[in-house]
Amino acid sequence: MSAAAPVRAFVGLGSNLGDPRDALARAFEALAGIPDTVLLRRSALYRTPPWGLLAQPDFINAVAELATELDAQTLLAHLRRIEHDAGRQRSERWGPRSLDLDLLLHGDTRVDTPDLQLPHPRMHERAFVLVPLADLAPALELPSHGRVADVLANLDRDGIEAVP
Repeated sequence: MSAAAPVRAFVGLGSNLGDPRDALARAFEALAGIPDTVLLRRSALYRTPPWGLLAQPDFINAVAELATELDAQTLLAHLRRIEHDAGRQRSERWGPRSLDLDLLLHGDTRVDTPDLQLPHPRMHERAFVLVPLADLAPALELPSHGRVADVLANLDRDGIEAVP
């Protein structure tokens, strides 16, 4: 790793096309291969109902915890490459996808650009993100919203189930 101090980053993973479990397994392997980054932990997998566009298959979602020396934009570029390599097409917002990787948090980094917003601006509204994030860090503070476990306690978790 380089001389930069590592930061703790969290990445949301999702897939609902092809074999989503295999897509997430491959994505975890790819995350572990990002330079200057260590995959610390991964959540359980969860089957979740679609968000936004409802006429599509259920998703399989998870969260990865990373230690990275990369800045947020560089890490995002690696996430986009992993999505591309998995066949991701960015054609329809909230539509079906072979792989979706969302940078949720990157240490205390705050970014607000058209390409990246950190902390992720809607994660506190999405049980499909917070359920797996709570596996890894229930006491983690979501800026301006509170602890993951407390925010999750106020969200509807209907239809979210662990995948054996």
